[in-house]
Amino acid sequence: MSLCALLLFSFFFAPKPQGDVPKSIYDFKVAGLDGGTIDFSQFKGKKILIVNTASKCGFTPQYEALEKLYEKYKGKLVIVGFPANNFFYQEPGSNEKIAEFCQKNYGVTFPMAAKISVKGSSIAPIYQWLTQQKYNAFEDSKVKWNFQKYLVNEKGELVNIFYSSTTPDNPEVIAAIGK
Repeated sequence: MSLCALLLFSFFFAPKPQGDVPKSIYDFKVAGLDGGTIDFSQFKGKKILIVNTASKCGFTPQYEALEKLYEKYKGKLVIVGFPANNFFYQEPGSNEKIAEFCQKNYGVTFPMAAKISVKGSSIAPIYQWLTQQKYNAFEDSKVKWNFQKYLVNEKGELVNIFYSSTTPDNPEVIAAIGK
């Protein structure tokens, strides 16, 4: 295939990112794991910790610490989980199976979004916002693995990124929430 043909093919047939990227985190409305909608405008005035999750990952036990964090700081923090199957197929289940797993094994009560893609050509708009400085005005980043955490402050500004090995109960995370 010629270079020209390859470029035309990739332009017309390559998967595209899913939808437009809103300017503000508060403009996002995403499908919930339970079939409802998670409206980020409801989180104004609170910090938001956004986490990509997976049920079959070595970091999956972080669900327990996330739930404890959510319960402890519920008045000023919202945690939103985004199941994703981007890393070695560690989230293969349907939304229903994921919801059942989270409730049965970890008693998750924080909002969980429907399964999405957090990287690559089909990246969800919210993860485009989180990972691209042109949208988040903080920095460019890549989702390196499951349970990467993005902290948004009470004004809707991305202010910190915690990689998978930084647990939700890490003093660095607690300090950032307390600020």
